[in-house]
Amino acid sequence: MTGAGKRLLPLYLMAALQVLAATASAQDAPGDGVTIATPAARPRIGLVLSGGGARGATHIGVLKMLDQLHVPVDVIAGTSMGAVVGGLYASGLSGAEIEQAMASIDWQAAFRDRPPRTQLDYRRKEEDREYLVNLPLGLQGRRLVIPKGLVQGQMLTETLRQLTLPVARITDFDQLPTQFRAVATNLENGARRVLGAGDLTTAMRASMSVPGLFAPVDLHGELLVDGGLTDNLPIDVARSLGVDILIVVDAGFPLQPRKSLNSLPGITNQMLSILMRKDIERDLATLGPKDIVVSPQLGDFSSYDFPEIMKIVHAGEAAAQAVQPRLASLALSDADYARYQLARSQARSAPPLVEFVRVSPDSKNYQRPIDDMFDQFQGQPVDADALKAQVDALYGRGDLEMLDYRLVQDPPGRFGLDFAARRNSWGPNYLRFGIALQDDFKGQTSFNAAGRLDFTELNSLGAESVWDLQVGTSPMLSTELYLPLSNVTRYFIAPHADVESHDIAQIVDQRQVGDFRISSVDYGIDFGREFGNWGELRVGTLESHGSSHVDLGESAPASTFSVAQVFTRFGYDSLNSANFPSSGQALTAQVSVEGNGGGEQGTDLFTLDWRVAHSWARNTVVAWLTAGSTIGGSETNVRTFFPLGGFLNLSGVPAQSLAGPQYAIGRLIYLRKVGNGGEGILDVPAYIGTSVEAGNVWSSRSDISFGSTRKDFSVFFGADTYIGPAYLAVGYDESGSTAFYLFLGRSF
Repeated sequence: MTGAGKRLLPLYLMAALQVLAATASAQDAPGDGVTIATPAARPRIGLVLSGGGARGATHIGVLKMLDQLHVPVDVIAGTSMGAVVGGLYASGLSGAEIEQAMASIDWQAAFRDRPPRTQLDYRRKEEDREYLVNLPLGLQGRRLVIPKGLVQGQMLTETLRQLTLPVARITDFDQLPTQFRAVATNLENGARRVLGAGDLTTAMRASMSVPGLFAPVDLHGELLVDGGLTDNLPIDVARSLGVDILIVVDAGFPLQPRKSLNSLPGITNQMLSILMRKDIERDLATLGPKDIVVSPQLGDFSSYDFPEIMKIVHAGEAAAQAVQPRLASLALSDADYARYQLARSQARSAPPLVEFVRVSPDSKNYQRPIDDMFDQFQGQPVDADALKAQVDALYGRGDLEMLDYRLVQDPPGRFGLDFAARRNSWGPNYLRFGIALQDDFKGQTSFNAAGRLDFTELNSLGAESVWDLQVGTSPMLSTELYLPLSNVTRYFIAPHADVESHDIAQIVDQRQVGDFRISSVDYGIDFGREFGNWGELRVGTLESHGSSHVDLGESAPASTFSVAQVFTRFGYDSLNSANFPSSGQALTAQVSVEGNGGGEQGTDLFTLDWRVAHSWARNTVVAWLTAGSTIGGSETNVRTFFPLGGFLNLSGVPAQSLAGPQYAIGRLIYLRKVGNGGEGILDVPAYIGTSVEAGNVWSSRSDISFGSTRKDFSVFFGADTYIGPAYLAVGYDESGSTAFYLFLGRSF
C-alpha cells in the first residue's frame, strides 16, 4: 500500500469504532442458502476465509494445499480479502491460478486511481513529462478542488472483472462452481449484509471496501463497506448453508507484544485486533470436533503488506501442511476428485455473444465514447482481453475516476454489456504545475515555474483547450485547441499559438562571452494521429516572427525574423515513469523545413531524442541519445542554435554555456534505488547514480567526430519528490573543470 493509504488507516479505525458501537446487537441473521447436492458418500465441506487485508492472501496458500490434497470444497464464506480470494475460487479458478493472478497485480498502482503511466494515452504522457508536480487539482467555477481521497479501485475491479468473466452470467451465487457468500457492512446503519446474489465482482469489491481508503460500493441503494467491521470470520454464514465440516482460516490480527507497538500503523492494528478478537474467539468457540482450524503464522505482516503477498501465500501453505493429516482425511480418490474438478470447470462456460451495449442512466455523458469504442463487441463472444484493452484506452485518457462494465441479461434473454462511468471528482478542468531549477553554487542559476490549465470534455470526442504559462528565465504563454475527429481512430486537428523568450549562449573563439535573447511569436495548426497509447504522428505549419539581440556580452547587431515552417514530428513513449524510468523507451524525431522571410535565410532542422531504460532488482541503466542538425541559414542565425552544458548535458560544463548549429550527446546512466518511500513527507523514492557522457556542439556537420567530443561524467543523488525529481550532483569534464549542481526538474 502507498504511504497515503497507510495514513488513512486511522479513518478505518474511527469508522470501525463507530460502526461497532452502533451495531453491537444489530447483527442480522444470514439468509437461508440453497444446499447444493453432495454425494452421500462424503461430508459436505465448508470453507471460511477471514478478512485481514494483505494478510488474507494466506488463503491462497491454503487453497493450493487443498487442491494438492484433493480436498473438495462445497461452500465458501468470506470477508474482505477472504471474500476476494474465496470469490475467485468459487468462480472455478484453482489456488495456483489465483496465486498467479495476484502476483501479476501492481499493488502500488491498485491503491491509486490514476492509471499506470504505461496505460496513459500519449497526450497525457506528454503532459506528465512537462508538468512534474504530483498534485492533482481541479477548477470548478472559481473553486480549486482536490480529489476526495477515496480510492475507487479501478485496477482491482478491472482485474476481478476479467478473472470472473466466464461466470459473469451467473447471478445466483448458489449456482457458481462453488457455492459462495460474501459479507459486507451497511455504512449507514452498521448492519451486516450477506451477499449471495447479483454481480460477483461487485460483491467482492463491496466486501473489501475499507472505510476511509476505498470508496463505498452502492448496491441496491445501500452503501456497503468492508465486512470485517461486523463479521471478520463468517462461520455462521457457512454453517447456515448446510455443511457438515468447516475448514476455518483465520488471517486476522493477533494481539502484538509491547515491542511492536511503536508506530501509528502498529497501534491502529492493535486496536482493531482488540475490537475484532472478542467476536472471533466467540465464533471459534462454536466449532465442533470435526471442524478444522488453519492458523497461519503471519508474524509481523500487516494488512497493507501487499508487496509481500507471495511470502504470505507461502505461510498459508505451511499452515495447511501443519494440519495435513486431518485435511487428508477429507480427500477424494483421484477419480472422484477429477469428477469434482470437471463439474467446477464446466460451470465456467464459454462466454456468450454480446447482443447489446448500453450505458447506465447516470453515465449518459459518456454515451458516445462508450458506443464508439465498445459497439464493436456486438455480435461477438465476450473477449476479456479485448475488453480490458478498450477499457484501458478510455480510462487512460485521464478524465474518469471509474469505468466499469457488467455482463447483464435483458428480459428476452439476450446478453449484453452494461457500462458505468464517473468523471474525476475534481474535473473536468485541471491545473498542473511544474518547476525547473538549476544552480551551480557559483551564482549561475536558472529557474522556471510553469502552470497548465486544461479545459477538457468540450465535446463528446474529448476536445480540450489548453493554456500554459511559464515565468522565470524563459517566460512563455501558449495555448492549443485539441480537436479529435474520432473516438476510435484518433485523428486530430490542433491550432496553437505561443509567445516566448529564451537565452542562447554567445560563443566567440569557442568560449561563452555572453547571451543572446531570442523572443518570438509563433502560431500554426497541426494535423495528426495518435497510435494506441504509445505514439503520435504530427504534421503542421508554423509562422514565427521575432527578434534576437545581445542581452549580456560582446556587441552584435540585433536581428529580426519572419519565417514560415512546415514540420513532421513522430513520438513514441512506453517509459513507466517520467522522473526515474526503470523500463520502456521514448523517442521524438522531428524534421522542419523553413522558407525565407524577413530578410533572413530559412533554416531546415532535424532533431532526435531517444531514451531506453532497463532494470534488474534495484539497478537501472538508461541509455540516452540527443542530436540536432541545421541546414542552411547563416552563422548568425542563433535562434536555431542548440544549447548544451549542465547536469547530464556534459555535467562538467556550466549550464548552457555551449551553443551551435550542430550538436549530439550520448549518455549512459546507472541508478541504484536506495529508498522505497514510506509514510513521512520526506520519505520518498531515492537513488544514487552515475553517468558517462560524450558530446559537443559543432559549426558544421563535417566537423563532427567522436574524437572532437567532450567526455564528462557525474555522480548524483536523486529523489522522486512531490514537486518533481530533485538532484544533488557533481560533474567532471575532461578539461579538468568541475561543476556542482542543485537540480530540480526533469532530467531524463
